[in-house]
Amino acid sequence: MNERPIARNVISRDRFSRLFSLGDRNAPESFSPCIILGKNDPELPIQIAPLSFSLDNSVIPSSMEISTRAKLCYPFDKLDKWIASQGLLIPPSLVESNSGEFPSGAEILPVTWNSLHHDISLQSLDFQPSIIALIDSPQLSNNVGLIERALLTIRTHFPSSLVWTPGISGPDNCALLSWMGVDLFDLARSRQASSLGVLLTESGPRPPEPSTQEDSSMQSQCRMWVDSISATRSAIREGSLRELAELQSKSSPRSVEHLRRHDQLSFEQSGTLGMTKSSAQFGTQLRCHSFESRNDVTIRLWREAISENYEAPIRQRDVLVLLPCSAKKPYRLSTSHSRFRRSIGKTRVHEVMVTAPLGLVPRDLEDLWPAAHYDIPVTGDWDEDELSIIRHMLRRLVDRIGYSLIVNHSGIEAGIDGIREIDTRMGESAGSKTSLKRLQDAIFSAFEGDSADLDFSPREEKMKSISRFQFGSDEWLDGCQIRGRPPIFTIYKDGEQMAKWDPRRGRFLFSKASLEVLWGLNLLRAVEIRPEIDWIGDIFPSMVQECDRSILVGDELAVIQEGKLLGSARAVAPGWEWPFGPGKLAKSRHRL
Repeated sequence: MNERPIARNVISRDRFSRLFSLGDRNAPESFSPCIILGKNDPELPIQIAPLSFSLDNSVIPSSMEISTRAKLCYPFDKLDKWIASQGLLIPPSLVESNSGEFPSGAEILPVTWNSLHHDISLQSLDFQPSIIALIDSPQLSNNVGLIERALLTIRTHFPSSLVWTPGISGPDNCALLSWMGVDLFDLARSRQASSLGVLLTESGPRPPEPSTQEDSSMQSQCRMWVDSISATRSAIREGSLRELAELQSKSSPRSVEHLRRHDQLSFEQSGTLGMTKSSAQFGTQLRCHSFESRNDVTIRLWREAISENYEAPIRQRDVLVLLPCSAKKPYRLSTSHSRFRRSIGKTRVHEVMVTAPLGLVPRDLEDLWPAAHYDIPVTGDWDEDELSIIRHMLRRLVDRIGYSLIVNHSGIEAGIDGIREIDTRMGESAGSKTSLKRLQDAIFSAFEGDSADLDFSPREEKMKSISRFQFGSDEWLDGCQIRGRPPIFTIYKDGEQMAKWDPRRGRFLFSKASLEVLWGLNLLRAVEIRPEIDWIGDIFPSMVQECDRSILVGDELAVIQEGKLLGSARAVAPGWEWPFGPGKLAKSRHRL
């Protein structure tokens, strides 16, 4: 049977979640995340539930049929139907036996834990099915770490497909599952809740409240679903799905476990599968309002980079000044840090902010994502986990950089053996006149009689430090002149503009003239387009021959064809979506 694919266009991305328009992109019938209705489920609007399914257990192996409830397939002239075999299922515990019959299908492709391990045809598919159904999801979710591993595998191998986990979704985990890469949800748990007289809400199951005429009917269950789907879609648009997923995870211990295991697995794979961003969209925030925020990949990668790879400015590796963070970001814009900097005066000290959950933020990197964009509740108190992370990072930083003195204005005892530490707070607030005077005196004493600041360029050192942090090298800045008024700088070489520093997004805006230099120094991730492509505009999946799958959203990419540098593009999709992701992968920047 010749099955037609669902027309789907990505509207917004947030890590593994996507907001897809379904059907004609100019007049979409619906969007995902969405609901797929069972045979006996109540009617829901097409905008919420554009698909339906049924199972036929009268045959062996059983079959699955999915139908569209709107015209979702090009040329949008009729409803569509797909049929797939569910195969002969075996428990996940017997995966090593490689027995049973694999599921099969075209536009709807059922998969199992067993088929993910043994069905080699999944690796050779030359298309992205419309729907991937992980049909043993209930069994996997009850086994430690299996559902997380299965979803990460499916999501990264089939980035354009809609993923469905039958039987485990509800209004209480809709955002969490979406964060893990699920697009389609069903009403199985809501039907079970209704039969038990329980209302399944966004906060978890609870008895209906009679004083407000609540009941556990399927109509009431569906109202909860509409609210949850709406909140999830809105969060994906706004880039705040992580916050909603953390909130939902508190509804059950099992959900907390799933989020933590997903975070750990994502962190382990982040080196080869780009997931996060290299810069931020103007106005975006990373909200860190719960304990679970500390485990997010973005946070953990920052802590690891500062602890293990960060190189302080060359002329600022003698005196380390520890400062408290501020509610306002970047810190330099806050009133408190203006006072700190007036007291410090000297440019050759290395200012590092102590904060949670990032741990440490060097002054020279304060404009970068996520340092300039995180938001946390400020209580003035530190828990043992936060203190442990900060002290570990400090020890690693001090060991690698080799400071001779720590001037500590943070309020947290560093406690590092073998290095002199001056406490300038002495139990007082960071902004008190006496503590600021002690800070000033400590800096003056450390540099008394030293006039070496005369040949020191703070802006040059900052640009080099950022370049080392983002690209692993600052060589392209050799011989450059940096002009402009802080915080915006323009970088020139031999009278030609090479780049502009954009502090709002925390990235360099490279000029056409810089591309040959950057490519020659191997500082740009690359995408190679097919030889037959006449590259004019943006980068789409059909154009890609090879690519670096560690690409981050916001990366400047070298566009290559048959070994020749053609120009550059800026990534709008993370590396795990390349090269088969939906829609545009990178936006064209320069053409040589």
